Amino acid sequence: MEITTRDLMTVLHGMGFGALFMLAFSGAIAGLYRMSAPGAPPMSSREQSLLNFWIVAMVVLSWLTVFSGTYGVYPWYRAVPPAGVTDLAEYPRSLLLSSPRTSEWHSLGMEWKEHVAWLAPIAMTMVAYVTMKYGRAIIQHRNMRISVLAFAVAAFFATGAAGALGAFLNKYAPVRGGQSIVLIQGEQPEGAQTPGVQRQAAQPKGEQP
Repeated sequence: MEITTRDLMTVLHGMGFGALFMLAFSGAIAGLYRMSAPGAPPMSSREQSLLNFWIVAMVVLSWLTVFSGTYGVYPWYRAVPPAGVTDLAEYPRSLLLSSPRTSEWHSLGMEWKEHVAWLAPIAMTMVAYVTMKYGRAIIQHRNMRISVLAFAVAAFFATGAAGALGAFLNKYAPVRGGQSIVLIQGEQPEGAQTPGVQRQAAQPKGEQP
């Protein structure tokens, strides 16, 4: 079982940082609502500290998601094929734009990931700052309370759309190539020869390899 360095970076970007960020939203929104809802019992200092830690962790995950995608995966996606190359399998952007049936995946999907997805870490950073600065005092400012919840929900939808579009992009034009990393070496099937042995067996007698 092996994986390439580009596959590993893609998995970390989408299934690692991005998926953990999405999974954490339910807890964050529930905590923010409880902290700011009128009539709700006040949170203890321990619960407030846990909410602050939870949201800061989400901020870190959101920035790791966009940085790994922008500076790790995106340059491989935009690689320009050399002149004369007809197999575009290792050039995802050119592969998508080569057909009108797939070009909109780049025009809409990747453009969203390039621009709109950046709203998620920016919005979550604002949510974390306001939550840690004002805490329970948010309940005294209706507009601030609504803004914090609205930014958290906006970050959720921006990330969800980017994740879904990224999954479709990876289906039609996956980022390929890179150095192989062997995770688990499987057993050699009985009777099969290693590639090196096969090459030696195929070498004609009297010729030097």
